[in-house]
Amino acid sequence: MKLRVRIQRQTSRLEVQGEAPTLQELAELIRQTLADTDFGLSLNGSDLLSDSGQTLVSCGIDSGDLIWVLLPPSAAPETSAVTDAQQSCGSAHSSAHSQSPGSIEPAGSAQPDADPAPLWEPILCSEAEDGQAPLSLDLLYHTAQVSCPDDAVVVASHVLMLEGCVMKPAEMPAGWRSSSTTYRLQYTHPLCGSSSASVVGVVMGPQLVINGEVFQRLQRKASQTLTFRLVFCSHPEGGSAAAAFKDLRKLSRVFKDQLAYPLIAAAREAMALPWAFGLQALPPELLLRVLRLLDVRSLLRLSAVCRLLNAAAADSSLWRHLYRRDFPGSGGNRSRDSDWKEVRRK
Repeated sequence: MKLRVRIQRQTSRLEVQGEAPTLQELAELIRQTLADTDFGLSLNGSDLLSDSGQTLVSCGIDSGDLIWVLLPPSAAPETSAVTDAQQSCGSAHSSAHSQSPGSIEPAGSAQPDADPAPLWEPILCSEAEDGQAPLSLDLLYHTAQVSCPDDAVVVASHVLMLEGCVMKPAEMPAGWRSSSTTYRLQYTHPLCGSSSASVVGVVMGPQLVINGEVFQRLQRKASQTLTFRLVFCSHPEGGSAAAAFKDLRKLSRVFKDQLAYPLIAAAREAMALPWAFGLQALPPELLLRVLRLLDVRSLLRLSAVCRLLNAAAADSSLWRHLYRRDFPGSGGNRSRDSDWKEVRRK
C-alpha cells in the first residue's frame, strides 16, 4: 500500500508491503526515520489512531492517503533534521527495497545530477505565501491604479469572484470606484447562468462592508454580506500586489467561504441549477469517504445542513464503519443488515 507521510512540513512517500498491513507495521517504518522520538499517527492532523493492532483498511486508510505524524512540542525536531532523516532513510530503503517490508522516500528529494528545481509561482490567491501574489492579481492591481487599502481589497475581491473561471479579469468593470467611500462591481458571472451579479463595497470607518447580490430579470435572487476589517493590506507606495497584502491566503478563504461561494450557490439553487462546488457536488462514493473521517457529533451536525447531506449521512455502511471504528472488537455477531446507526447510538 502506497501512502504519503507528513512530518511537520515535509511530505514523503511511503510503501507498506503485505496483503493486510497493520497500523503497527506502519508505525515501525516511520520509527526508523524518527529514531527514539515519540509520535502519533492521524488521518486529519488532530485525532490519533490508537489501536495499533488494526489493519490500515479497518482504520479507513486507503492507498494514496496522507498520514500525519504528530510530534510532542518538546520532541519536535528541527525541519532540517527531519529532512536529513527522511533523505537518509529514503536512500537506505531504496537500496534494500527487495529485502525490506516497506520503504520511505522523500517526495521531491533532489538527486545529485538532477536539474535545479523550477521556480514555483502561485496561480491562485489561496496558494500565495507572504510576499507573493498570482499574476492575475498583480496585473489588475497595477491597471486599476490602486490608491488605498480599500481599493486593494475591492480589486482582490473581483479577482476572487472570477478565480478559476474561463473569463479572466483583465481590467476592473467600468465605474467600479463610484467615490472615495463606495465601490460597485457589476458583471455576469459564468456560474450564474443569465443572472447578473452586483458586488457593492462601502467604507464605514476602519471597516469595508461588501454586499453581494444576484439578480435575474430585475428580481433579486440572493444576497450575501461580508465585513472586512482592513488588516489584510498595507498598500506601499509604488509597490506591487505581492507587497501590498499581508495575508492573501486568509483573504481568499474568508471572502470565498463567507461571500462568493454562498452567493453563487444560492443563485444556482434559485435557478434550479445543479451544485457547482462543495460537498454536494462530490460523487456519492467520494462523499462517503469524507464523511467516514468525521466524529459522530460532527456528522450529525452536517446531516442537518440539507437533504442531500442528510441522506448521505444516513448510509448504513457508513454507520457500520463508525461503530467498528469507535468500538473495535464489538458487534462481531451482529447481522450485516442491522440498523447500525441505532446500534451505534445505543
